Amino acid sequence: MKAKTVRYREHGGLDLVEIEVPDPGFGEVQVKGSVCGICAWDLNTYRQGTAAPYAAPPGHEGIGTVVKVGPGVEGWAEGDRVAGGGFATLANLKAANLYKLPPSSLPDEYWMVEPVSCAVTGVDHCHLRVGDRVAVVGCGFMGLLIVQLLGRSFAEQVIAFDVDPARLALALELGATEAYNPLSSGFDALVEEIKSRGIDTVVDASGAASGFALSNRLVRRGGRINLFGWIHGPVTFTGDFWHIDGITVVNSSPAARLRDPFPVAIRLIHTGRVTLDRLVTHTVPLEEMDALLASVTSGREKGYIKGVVRLSG
Repeated sequence: MKAKTVRYREHGGLDLVEIEVPDPGFGEVQVKGSVCGICAWDLNTYRQGTAAPYAAPPGHEGIGTVVKVGPGVEGWAEGDRVAGGGFATLANLKAANLYKLPPSSLPDEYWMVEPVSCAVTGVDHCHLRVGDRVAVVGCGFMGLLIVQLLGRSFAEQVIAFDVDPARLALALELGATEAYNPLSSGFDALVEEIKSRGIDTVVDASGAASGFALSNRLVRRGGRINLFGWIHGPVTFTGDFWHIDGITVVNSSPAARLRDPFPVAIRLIHTGRVTLDRLVTHTVPLEEMDALLASVTSGREKGYIKGVVRLSG
């Protein structure tokens, strides 16, 4: 059966391609794609191409419906809604890698289970205690998810930082107790005042060297820097400071998960403890994905936080 998907080019950009999808093999189910989120990893691969290190696969935040069940598969049936897959309109996927979604009237574009699961891992690595004071540096889509989770936790203060005023305003709506712009006047004095409170954990969700530097400035003596965002390329840090001040540094990328975060993410979305309707700002059909990514990576797209691609009507 024919299907469509995308293929990233070697030196940037993408092509919409047609593929042949056979019947599902042993241990596989065939999934008709509904939507797939655009990750920052996708944006970086679109910008740099597959020749760059650590290129993204063609989507990994998919939501779809099982249309065929292959041999050796138990517990799955046609019509089951699943989290898994990418930008393909139809694909054979390992049943063991999929997660069943509960019945819901929530539109598929707000069922971004994979990124919510990553945010769960990020917060797990904060090792929160009652009354902790936490800062989140970077309020992109993932940073705002973490702010939302922390805002529903027992943290006493959740302080957000970003250079975009609109994202700071949204962070306050989603649970941040304070929000600040590093480009504002008097920011250095503000950093010193905030650090004097004793910030237990700083979650660096910026993916930028400047955000990493700010995280180091904010954390208290004996505190924790939680490296959640993916900083591409080298960064510098002061080993003397980390040693003398006893800073614990952890990596909370998906591979560092402390448990399977997908079931938790599904429950959080299903119960409304995490909502994505304010965060998904752009939804386009597969045929318009190239144009959207070109606009976002060039900085022309205004108000972008999260894009979702529709794979079927």
